[in-house]
Amino acid sequence: MLLCLIVASANATVKPGDVITPANAAQVKDLVSPGVFYAVTHGMHMEIVPTERIDWPPPYREATEKYSTQVRLTNDHRSLIGYVAGQPFPLIDPNDPYVGTKIIWNNVWRPISSDDYDLRFYDCQSENVRPGQDQGVIEELEIGHYAGYNLFGRTEVEPMPVDPDFKQSGRMWLFSLYPVLSPADQRGVGIVRFRYADPNRGDDSWDWQPGTRRVRRLNEAILSSATGAQSYDPDHYAGFNPKTEQYNYKFLGERQMLASVHAQHSPEVTCPYDGGATACPEAWELRHMYIVEATPRRDANNPGALDKLTNVYVDTELTFEPYIDTYDQKGRLWRAHIYWLAYRDRPVPNARVAIYPFKREFVVGAASIDTQSNFSTMCYLPGQNTPERECWYINMGAVDKDFCTVKAMVAAAP
Repeated sequence: MLLCLIVASANATVKPGDVITPANAAQVKDLVSPGVFYAVTHGMHMEIVPTERIDWPPPYREATEKYSTQVRLTNDHRSLIGYVAGQPFPLIDPNDPYVGTKIIWNNVWRPISSDDYDLRFYDCQSENVRPGQDQGVIEELEIGHYAGYNLFGRTEVEPMPVDPDFKQSGRMWLFSLYPVLSPADQRGVGIVRFRYADPNRGDDSWDWQPGTRRVRRLNEAILSSATGAQSYDPDHYAGFNPKTEQYNYKFLGERQMLASVHAQHSPEVTCPYDGGATACPEAWELRHMYIVEATPRRDANNPGALDKLTNVYVDTELTFEPYIDTYDQKGRLWRAHIYWLAYRDRPVPNARVAIYPFKREFVVGAASIDTQSNFSTMCYLPGQNTPERECWYINMGAVDKDFCTVKAMVAAAP
């Protein structure tokens, strides 16, 4: 398998300056995932640009150098021992029998955000994939906050490197998305989620529904399920994000593949060639990627995963997945998750607050495409029609543990 991947990458047929459209999509078939190839054949355009290097934020790099030598997998090869901060496994050996698991743990503790983040005011548009036709928005969501707080692996904001609350609660990170600002029938909707260090303890999550004015505890099965007129599920809001120990991992190889990690637009542009299903035209470049197959462990701790398997494509410099493909129980491509990222010292050119002393990666666009029903939810980060233009506040102490609570979610509901 690895040999085949290397040979495929050697036969790359694109160069900077090329524009890829459905007419010449065959040129990139071996340079993207099947999900991305679906997007190109259904209208998404790529502008091929030269490959540029991406460096980790200096505090994250220093933490990796300080702590990584003490990290190892547990005896069952599922969890981590000795992890404090930075990247757990900076030296990847393709011949390691557990290399797939290590790559996924690197993705869990990735450099894109190590302490906290607050994505303010963004919007998502759901529509049918319509090659060559105008956009027909079925539903547009505007959301106030997409935020998270890490209790572990902190590198830039005190307390570092571990929040003392971890010893009492056992929580690794907290996540919140609230309130939904529009459409009117969903105004006030929110979700809060906790991830625990205990490998056998599933996530705790709750949502707030404005119709009933009640908090509902969520079954874990819901976290891998898209609901309503959109195709995202919580396990793929930020890449591949289910509980790590609930999957088995197989390393499929490494190769040169195209990804959009130096995006040129913010807000992202609505693709005019596929009914708005993706962002395009946008810059894509050749990147070195690891490919890991993730298969749900069918046991009492993971009863609800809907996918048969997921292929995770991880950029080796960025340690983030530019795209992910999921397959249904019959092994057919089901959902493609595509992320557009920008590498700079601020999320938008005119930022006044969210400015950093070094470059870092920002996700500026994300699409979840159901390839079987030809349906897509495209999110713009920052939103195209929102009042807040700085959008991303990463490792700035913008949110704390109290923000990621049911109490705060309910209080924020209109």
